[in-house]
Formats: sequence, C-alpha cells, structure tokens
Amino acid sequence: MEQLCIVTTGGTIDKIYFDDKSDFQIGDPQIGQILRDLGVAFRFDVIPLLRKDSLHVTDEDRDLVRRTIEAQPHSHVLVTHGTDTMVETAQVLDGIPGKTIVLTGALNPALFRGSDAVFNIGCAVGAVQSLPPGVYIAMNGRIWHPRDVRKNRDANRFEAV
Repeated sequence: MEQLCIVTTGGTIDKIYFDDKSDFQIGDPQIGQILRDLGVAFRFDVIPLLRKDSLHVTDEDRDLVRRTIEAQPHSHVLVTHGTDTMVETAQVLDGIPGKTIVLTGALNPALFRGSDAVFNIGCAVGAVQSLPPGVYIAMNGRIWHPRDVRKNRDANRFEAV
C-alpha cells in the first residue's frame, strides 16, 4: 500500500459530548489523530466528507461517498461510518473496480475511554492492505462482505446473517 485514502462520514466514532446540551454531536474526524498518535508507517489522506449520524445518511450521501471514492487515485480506501447504516453504504460501494474498500466505525465514541474505535481502525487498516479489491466491513475483530453481516442493535455488535 503506497498510500491510504480515508473518507470520513461521521458516526459514533466521531461523536463528542456537550455537557451544556446533554447531547452527543458529531465532531471533527478522529482517525487522523489516532493514526498519528500510533505512529503508523504509511502515508494517508483524510477526506472529511460528511458529519452525520448514519441514521441520517441519505441515498444522495451514499452516492457522494461512491463518487468521491471513484475519483481517488489510490486503490486502498478506508471509510469511517456510523454503525447503524454501514451495511447499506457498503452495498452501494460494491462494484467499484480496482479498489479495496473497508468500512469501519465504533460502537462508542473514539474520545471515550474503552472505546472500540482504535481496535476497529487497526483491524480495518490490516484488512485494507491484505484483501483483494472489493468492499468489506471491519467491526468487532471480524471482516465481512456487506451481504453477509448485519448490526444486532440489541446486542450492540455485528454478526453474520
């Protein structure tokens, strides 16, 4: 992998807590700082495309994500995305030729202690470098094709369908 293209769409991974509002808001993308803090040995660019909870991602947003990825010169793409509709977005990205695309996110905000964000990002980085072209989801220590996985909201994890 000569360079990793990272497209961010928001989601829990980028949520921050505002005490005065008692609410979560989507903040700046966290992945760039996480990768810098880890001292990764590859180059990357971050394209902050959306700042949305995935429940609010529209078909037009998914088309924008697809067009953005198609326009990138790099063949390795990591997408941070909210977990509720990650599978739907992955299915829209399926079929982009010549690119290995891995979607990941977090069930708890990256800024929170004990978040799964760093672990999921690490799995996604390993996956994007080792898998053949196609679209994949990296969550909970597993890699799935989008047609073979769903989010179990009750158990708050991803599982095979």
